[in-house]
Parts: sequence; C-alpha cells; structure tokens
Amino acid sequence: MLETKNIERTRAQESTNAIEKLYISMRHLFSRGFYKPMGVSGETLRKSLLQLRPEIYGSIAEDRTELNGLAYVIERLPEGIEECQFINLTADEGYKNSHFEAIIPPKRRRNCYRIDKDQMNIEITRGRSEIYDILTHLTFLFIESHKIQARVSLNEGEDFIREWKYLEEIVLNKKPISEKDKEVLIVHLGNILGRTFDEVARIYNAFSTGTNPHKFFNLIYWLGNLAIKEVFEDKKRTVTFSTVLIEEIGHHIYGEIWANEIKSTLKKHNLLKRPIHIISANMHSVLNSIYAKGALPKEAKNLKGFELFQLLSNADSKPLQKKVKNYASDNGLIYIEDTSGTNINVQIIDTDKINFDASSFKKEHSLKEHAVIVVMDYAFGEQAYETMDELLKPYDAEDEKVFLDVKSVSVMGKAGILEGGKGDIMIPDAHIFEGTADNYPFKNELSKEDLEGFGVKAFDGSMISVLGTSLQNKDLLKFFHDSTWHVIGLEMEGAHYQKAIQSASRIRGNISENVKVRYAYYASDNPLETGATLASGGLGMTGVTPTYAITQRILEQIF
Repeated sequence: MLETKNIERTRAQESTNAIEKLYISMRHLFSRGFYKPMGVSGETLRKSLLQLRPEIYGSIAEDRTELNGLAYVIERLPEGIEECQFINLTADEGYKNSHFEAIIPPKRRRNCYRIDKDQMNIEITRGRSEIYDILTHLTFLFIESHKIQARVSLNEGEDFIREWKYLEEIVLNKKPISEKDKEVLIVHLGNILGRTFDEVARIYNAFSTGTNPHKFFNLIYWLGNLAIKEVFEDKKRTVTFSTVLIEEIGHHIYGEIWANEIKSTLKKHNLLKRPIHIISANMHSVLNSIYAKGALPKEAKNLKGFELFQLLSNADSKPLQKKVKNYASDNGLIYIEDTSGTNINVQIIDTDKINFDASSFKKEHSLKEHAVIVVMDYAFGEQAYETMDELLKPYDAEDEKVFLDVKSVSVMGKAGILEGGKGDIMIPDAHIFEGTADNYPFKNELSKEDLEGFGVKAFDGSMISVLGTSLQNKDLLKFFHDSTWHVIGLEMEGAHYQKAIQSASRIRGNISENVKVRYAYYASDNPLETGATLASGGLGMTGVTPTYAITQRILEQIF
C-alpha cells in the first residue's frame, strides 16, 4: 500500500491562495451591495490580509500598531474617514453639483464627500482596481483600530487606561497644548500603540500640517473610539456600494466619454486623420522634454543634462512651469482637462508646430509623417484597459467612421523593482497578469541598452501586473523573481494596456497590426528590501533622471 505523502505548501503558495480569496471576496461583497468589515461578512477579507501580510502593511499581523502602513493608507483615503461609521462607494452621482465640498486624498485622485459626521462617500470612476485598493486599505485601517481598542479597554469596556483618557480629553476638548504636553502625549501614545517614543514622534511629525498640527492624535483617537463602539456598543462600521455603481462598473462609461472628448478635439483641430503616437506618462515629462529649452533659454544655457528638469521639478518653480506651459500652448500643445470622471488629463501635441531649433530633438521622419502625439496621464489598474480600448476604437463622426492611424503606443510608469533599487529602470518583454494564466509577450521597441549611460541601472525581463501593489509580500515576490518567470518588477497596468492594444490591432482591426509598442518603468520602491517599500516614502529628485531618460528615448524614436 502506497504511503500518503504530506505535501507542505510554501509561503508563496499560501500567499497566492490568499490573494485569490481576497479577489473573490471583494467581487462577492461588491455584488452583495454592502458589508461590515469587522463583522462576519468581512471575515474572509480580514483573514486573507492577515495571512498574506503584505510588505506595505508591515506589522499588520502583530499586536503593535503599524505606523508606516498607516501613513501610506491615510494619504490615499479622504481626510476624516477615521471618524466615519458609514462609508459609501458611489459612481459619479452629481455630488459636485451640491453644497458638499470635494475632499481629494493627497496621493489618489478621487472625489470624496463628507455627508455628515458619520458618513463618507467615495466616488469610484476608475474601475474595479480602485474598489480593491480602497477595500484593502479600509480592512488594514480597521484591523489597526481594533489593536488600539484591545490595548486601551479595561473590564469589558467599563473603563479605559489613563493614557486613553488623557488623549480623549485633549482631542475632544481641542485643548491648546504646550511642547511639554505634546511630548507627554507622545509617551502615552507609545504605550497605546506598542511603539517607542522616537517612532511615535517621527510619525507625529510626518502627519503634522500647518492647519492641523495634531492630526496624528486625532487619527489615533477616532480609530480607537469607533473600534470601541463597534466592540462594546455593536455600532458596526459599514461599507455600502451604491446601486448606480454596481450597474455601471465594467461598462466603460467613463472611458468612452473620455476617449470621445479626445477624438472630438482632434477633429476640431483637423488632427484626427494624422498619424498618432500615444504616450501614457505623467503630465510634465513630455511637455518639459520638448518645450522647456525653448521656453527657458537663459536657464537652459546655464544648466547641463537633466538639471533644467530638476529645477522644474522643485515645488517652488511654479512661475517657470507656467512659462513652459504658456510657450507649449503657442507651439502646438492642446491641453484637455478631464471632466469625464476618469481623472486622466490629456495633452495633444501637433509636431508640425514644434520649434525644433529651440528643442533637444531633431525632426526627422516625423517631418514626413506630420505626426500628432497624444499624452495621457496615468491610468489606475484595470482602468488602463477601459481607457486604451476606448481610445483605439474608431470615431463615429457625423458623416463618417474614422479609424485612427496609431503608429505607436508608449507606456512609461512607476513600478516596484525586484532587483536594483529606487530610480532604476525596467524594460519588459512580457506582462503576466497575477492570479491568472494570462500572459502578454510583445516586441518592445525600447531595449536595456537604450537606457544605459544615464547613471542608473537598467534591467530587462518579465513584469507582473498585480491586483494591487498593497497585496504583495516578500515570499510571493521572491518566487516570481527566482523562478523561471524571471520577473523583474511589479506594476498594475501593463497587462491591461497590452490586452487592449493586442485586441485592437490583431483581432478587431481598429488599428494597424504593425503598431509599435514601448514599455519602460522606473522603480518607485523595492518591496524585497526592508525599508524600501512604497510606505517608506516617495522618490523625490531620484525620479527625475529615470523619468526624463525614458521620455527622451521614447521621443527620439517618435521624432
């Protein structure tokens, strides 16, 4: 008789399973219409997140409060959400026409509205990836809030530790506090959060703003307060999805409006039938690369390499930035500010109107082409498929159906790197969609050699398109990197872009089969390195060189 083998699953396999469960659970809860994150309905989400223990959420599975993860999440959720028992996810349902003031999180372009003291509405116009992003952040936030509740409650909620009472008195009475009082409170918070004085002082300073210096104190109090009410008064926090959102999601409603606005603008300026190069990037690198030298001749003369772009990247360079934009508007650039809800602004550049003598580029084959460049701001996850799919469709003008003459699609994005560090460059030759067998190999017009000589490292291989950057842990990423998948980095949009490009060019015939594709990413973080995840902070000036190096190579191939 054969002996039964006990096969132990690796952490990477367990993590893959946890991500699949998270994905299925979120889809189910969305279809259901509402759920209670810390109740029975949210249990699978909580357990999967705790099993996964993503790098971005640090010590989520420990008793102590995770501070870096908290800072990362709060920057991506609306101000005041910690005070709200009810969170409603809605479509664009007209709140902008009401008296409610839009709250836009610092690191995510989404409109949110505080309806009353207990309710926050968050507009979802960027597809399912935005829902997954919000739900995982909320689950993390509420798990952390229950850690606070467990540490401050005494006698089944009949009493609380003195440190909590001290915090409550200061927050509720909005007492002005001295520097000494602040440090006393930081000591108390160290006990409540299971953290050192230095750790709490550092995160207090990170949260502090000119208008709200004690933001961190308020955040911790309200997180703990709502968790206490949830446990001892059964006032469960609830997440609801509006009927309109459930009906609209997945139907490309916002993407279609967005794409039609671009095509109608092209038609209005007699550019619709010209050869088109699409670039997915930010709203400054293509603009500055083409126009900054002509707009700022004095500065350009004294600055070498990318120093002019570093100058323009400074927060106090607003007058110079405005000068570049005004010059660009006079030399072929048309700006389309988004009104569709996609939160993707667009620049249209007529290359015939560029003054190449005052730029860093030579006009070669684009002279014959009379090309038009369409620069679209970053999409978010699955939204990349919706927007690119709609953009590549023919335009139904009143008198005819116009197929766009798309010559190339270039994608420059930020990504997590699995070898190398912040600011390094990744050149993919395939996108793999996490959690599925879907993979998209392609011929990349950019090569690793193209990006050498700029003082940053370049790597080539496969990229994995993940459901969310906040759902990855070291075990899973190490498997992708070390296995025969040869994954060099992770991002959220590549597979979705390529799916839209391939279906438009090879199946539907909306654009030419010979369309050229270029993908390049610069590293925003290395999630395999402790202290180098997205929660450790942004790129700052480190991002200038890779951003403009990639942009330069893309434009050189177009011109």
